[in-house]
Amino acid sequence: MTRQRSSRSSSRSRSGPATAAGGSTRPSGKLRIIGGDYRRRQLPVLDRPGLRPTPDRVRETLFNWLGQALYGQRVLDLFAGTGALGIEALSRGAARVDFIERDSSVAAFITRNLATLGADRGQVATGDARAFLERDATPYDLVFLDPPFHQALAEPCCNALEAAGWLAPDAMIYLETERALTPVVPANWQLHRETQAGESTARLYRRQTP
Repeated sequence: MTRQRSSRSSSRSRSGPATAAGGSTRPSGKLRIIGGDYRRRQLPVLDRPGLRPTPDRVRETLFNWLGQALYGQRVLDLFAGTGALGIEALSRGAARVDFIERDSSVAAFITRNLATLGADRGQVATGDARAFLERDATPYDLVFLDPPFHQALAEPCCNALEAAGWLAPDAMIYLETERALTPVVPANWQLHRETQAGESTARLYRRQTP
């Protein structure tokens, strides 16, 4: 279930296809953790086209929205990419984070970075995000959903999260999409916060029990 952290270019692909010929397995940059137990730690980012951390400013805004709500929570990072969002959640007290990443090399890099931090509450699974959502569900308190742009993945993933029992009664869902898209989400998801950065729009929803 891959979540390649998309670049914010027109070809953004946080969970885009695994690089074909020429994909490198070398580090190409750094992911800086903003807050919590691992604050200011820097982790390598794999050299993959379209793969980079969520920008610091966007992550800082999101985790300010979430505040202290992460302590003891179960978190799903569905299109994990660099794992920036899930690792930040672990740093801030999440009880468990499951990272789903389709590209096996990218998934292995997340695993390596978790080991570097000693973050044993994070687990990485390699596979397709939509296939993952077809499995027997375990409810999560918070889901990070940042699919690749322009691939019509946001709506079916939102529907699957709601319909298949992946969400706790008052779960929060972070959804990042291309700016031009107005996502259709389940009727019982209440928009809590929204911001725009570059060509993307970030929205945080709170689930209401139907």
